[in-house]
Amino acid sequence: MQVAEHDTALGTAQELGAFLERRREQIAQRWADAALFRTVFTVSRDEAVEACKAVVDALAEVARTGRLEDVTAPGFGAVRDQLGRMSASRSRAGQNPSQIADEIAGLREPVGALLRADFEEDAVERAHACLVALTVLMGTLRLVVLQTTVHAGEELIARQREQLLEVATPVIRLWEGIVAVPLIGTLDSARSQVVMENLLEAIVAQRARYAILDITGVPTVDSLVAQHLMKTVAAARLMGAECIVSGIRPAIAQTIVHLGIDLGSITTRASLADALAHALTRQGIVVSPRPASGASAP
Repeated sequence: MQVAEHDTALGTAQELGAFLERRREQIAQRWADAALFRTVFTVSRDEAVEACKAVVDALAEVARTGRLEDVTAPGFGAVRDQLGRMSASRSRAGQNPSQIADEIAGLREPVGALLRADFEEDAVERAHACLVALTVLMGTLRLVVLQTTVHAGEELIARQREQLLEVATPVIRLWEGIVAVPLIGTLDSARSQVVMENLLEAIVAQRARYAILDITGVPTVDSLVAQHLMKTVAAARLMGAECIVSGIRPAIAQTIVHLGIDLGSITTRASLADALAHALTRQGIVVSPRPASGASAP
């Protein structure tokens, strides 16, 4: 019984595939006026029609295999990139994934109308079976587009996060042979890795002998943050640069002591200015305070 049902379902799916091949041009012409294609291919309608034909071909290929509910069917692979670009374009236009999915669902009705017209009046059961198969196939296409849209969104967020990390951790050249990284906000593992990479690259590019890590803008320092700082200091030393940590406020100093964190091997200074003065002094540059206004020169 199950074998017979499977054969019947496969036969219906293949009949649907044959219909899609036969009505390829008419389906493409109707789809080209749908919002999903019309708003993406704004220069030429012919481009929209060709894109529609590619999707119809993909659906026909899936139908021929009988894998109507399989999002991994080879036919979908042929248009996944194209559908992804289209959904990304719709997303940039302000459409959310749910609205894009509704636009995909709206493609079913024009195909269904052609499908019903293709059957004789005495073939009601066959027509109904093919319409059900079409509904399943279009539902799978909708899921493919949703997956592609979500995946593209995740990739975009990941790229933006990387860009924000790089922007949030600039390396500044303060003096010849001296660079600094002013840290603001929470220092987690991902950001610590970016800090280390950017700092090491700057040490090489600037031939820096001193690197200042200023944590004035870091709200809290726990054992994990301290571990990240010590790793960065150790990496800078391996590159031949002395690392100075500045901006340790009284509250943070007390926290470090209470946690029992040993920063004895790290040079520390209260402020970025003090750290810069230390680095300049180590290079033999005399740093003296500016004379008070109105004071006479000796």
